[in-house]
Amino acid sequence: MSDQKFSTNALHAGHDVTVNGGTRAVPIYQSTSYVFNNTDHAANLFSLAELGFIYTRLNNPTNQILQDRLAAIEGGIGAVVFASGTAAISTGLMTLLKAGDHIVASSSLYGGTYNLLNVTLPRLGITTTFVDASNPSNFAAAVQDNTRAFFVESLGNPKLDVLDLKGISNEAKEAQVPFIVDNTVATPGLLNPIEHGANLVIHSLTKYIGGQGNSLGGAIIDAGTFDWANGKFPEFTEPSAGYHGLVYHEALGAPAFTFKLILEGLRDFGGALSPFNAFQILQGLETLPVRIKQHSINALDLAEWLENREEVAWVNYPGLKSSKYNDLAKEYLPKGQSGIVTFGVKGGFEAAKKLTDATKIFSLLANIGDTKSLIIHPASTTHQQLNEEQQQSAGVSQDLIRLSVGLEDIEDLKADLEQAFAAI
Repeated sequence: MSDQKFSTNALHAGHDVTVNGGTRAVPIYQSTSYVFNNTDHAANLFSLAELGFIYTRLNNPTNQILQDRLAAIEGGIGAVVFASGTAAISTGLMTLLKAGDHIVASSSLYGGTYNLLNVTLPRLGITTTFVDASNPSNFAAAVQDNTRAFFVESLGNPKLDVLDLKGISNEAKEAQVPFIVDNTVATPGLLNPIEHGANLVIHSLTKYIGGQGNSLGGAIIDAGTFDWANGKFPEFTEPSAGYHGLVYHEALGAPAFTFKLILEGLRDFGGALSPFNAFQILQGLETLPVRIKQHSINALDLAEWLENREEVAWVNYPGLKSSKYNDLAKEYLPKGQSGIVTFGVKGGFEAAKKLTDATKIFSLLANIGDTKSLIIHPASTTHQQLNEEQQQSAGVSQDLIRLSVGLEDIEDLKADLEQAFAAI
């Protein structure tokens, strides 16, 4: 953990120049494996008597700097990086849960996450109850004897619902389960879920943290605040058959889950982040404090402009005074509400598709958080695998267009949308 401020940590945390050859920039350690001093040294590393590098599927010096930096900016005690945001979510849940376990999750999740919880994990015996996350008591009402996690997005994609994290955290404590928060859209530049009771924080590093649209990556940050010895997680208090009888909680204490993610999650599922991608993401992270502020400024400006367009049926952005999430945004996102804006086009499904085809600066693609502006029609793309009822619960209507507002001049973005409106 670090006592320095966000902007300083985004530039410096985790990189000791005296250890890394005096390099001011973080080096890329593009190596699969690492030479041991001798067989005793190797044995100590494998038994955890010593910490160090063995094989890049488990850890790598470039990745470690990124992990330390992410832990610092989110206020955690440790972090583990993965090949993508989805790899982080799936590996995290598979490391934590087993067949017969149950999750309570917000219904307003990114389509890929919803599909993982709703379709794929049930095949492995892990089920999920989706609830309206606007009321924390809905989580308590859905708790079963086998519930082992609460899962939400701090700022839903694409519903943009701001959640009462403190209220949901209190319900998770009552249920004695970890509270997992995907903080991808808000980023640690605008919100630190750990400060509001989250035990684990997840990021798709592909989005705002990387920021350039050039590298996949994911991460889990461990707050170190959950009691894994509360009786509901015997995998932490009984000898591990997969790791020499290691008792995680007894041997490792607060960071037990972080080590379990590495020793079991990365070892067995193999979703390791490339050191080159880690380097690229570190470059993006250095400018996150500046970028996320401008993304938020541009998004609010564009949302206010859209509210006055006759072609627009409705606009959703938490920073708008008209938003039903505005009060929660003032509490949880006072520094800005990130760069995603959604709106509905008069004319519905077909008009929305025509508009997305007509933009010239906004690129039609399936990503968010790029420095460049992006546009998509979720009902026909990212959320098409959901039925209409599921789409509605996720905040996706037939007329909805999602904008990821970039760093271009705001007047150029308005002009681009204006000519696209004219085209329909």
